[in-house]
Amino acid sequence: MARAPLTTRLPAPADERSAPATPLAASPRHRTSTAAPAPHHTSDYRNISVLQIGRGAPYLGSVTTPVSDSPHPTRGSGLTAADVRIGYDGVPAVEGVDLAMRPGEVTALVGPNGSGKSTLLRALARLHPLTAGSVAFGDGTDLTDLPSRALATRLTMLTQMRPTPQGVRVRDAVALGRHPHRGRFRAGDPGGAEVIARAMRLTGVDAIAGAAVDELSGGQLQRVWLASCLAQDTEVLLLDEPTNHLDMKYQVELLELLSALAHDHGVCVGVVLHDLNHAAAIADRVALLSAGSIAAEGTAREVLRPDLLSQVYDIDVTTGYDEDHDLVIVRARPPRVRRPGAAAPEAPPGERAPAEARP
Repeated sequence: MARAPLTTRLPAPADERSAPATPLAASPRHRTSTAAPAPHHTSDYRNISVLQIGRGAPYLGSVTTPVSDSPHPTRGSGLTAADVRIGYDGVPAVEGVDLAMRPGEVTALVGPNGSGKSTLLRALARLHPLTAGSVAFGDGTDLTDLPSRALATRLTMLTQMRPTPQGVRVRDAVALGRHPHRGRFRAGDPGGAEVIARAMRLTGVDAIAGAAVDELSGGQLQRVWLASCLAQDTEVLLLDEPTNHLDMKYQVELLELLSALAHDHGVCVGVVLHDLNHAAAIADRVALLSAGSIAAEGTAREVLRPDLLSQVYDIDVTTGYDEDHDLVIVRARPPRVRRPGAAAPEAPPGERAPAEARP
């Protein structure tokens, strides 16, 4: 039986829009903040010192400017999609999506496989053509009006699949991110070397700077390409399932880094995430996609609700809160599967045995 479409749209609470901006501290070693933390944040990744990106220094090489309607320092003006429609060979894949990604915030795109998350993200990066609608920066500049080099100085995307060049050293692969900032004859990039070094340090690939990228593990390679994106030093950073191929340590560090880039340094971060707990941990806004449309949009606590998730994912889902009052999504346990003829498992003390095992 077909499920009824969801059309829940949840605006940002008024206290988020009115919160004062907090500019970056002038000192490269200390950062002070007078703004209270936004109430919808579910994990205070912003206060983890390892991710202070120079402990208050501007994000890589850029200047960060506060704006009046954001609780965080911001760069640029964000990214806006209006009535975006995308298709493959005439078959609709994304239909009528309106989405605003704000600077200084993390926007997470979540949803089941085939819901259109990655297709939408690629369209936001001008990597997939639209059949209708538009994508523009928050200042009104349509992405199609910008030459490729100019666009690449404002927006970058970490895709799931990137070719692995043969014989290229890590430091040179990261340096590719500076290409849009260089002149025609690879000149005119003041401060580029410092930006590259900082990007490598933030992603933990400085220790393997001399290694060949074709000899790296999948997780190491993922961090190299992330470093290249950071070296590109843009106001908008888009990532398609960036935690793929990473072990738990680097997943956590990557999520913390994305949170710090947005909340401490004003970058507009848009990320497709498969793990709903990751989205709950770092996202200011969550867009839940279903069958090519946005089923619900709002804060993590507003969108990642059992009723919405159960309908979109077609499986019973429960949510709860841990000891720090952080939202946790728990998928309902699937039924046990036993081989034909196998004996029913013995029930733990105090529990009744499965019905088929009782006399």
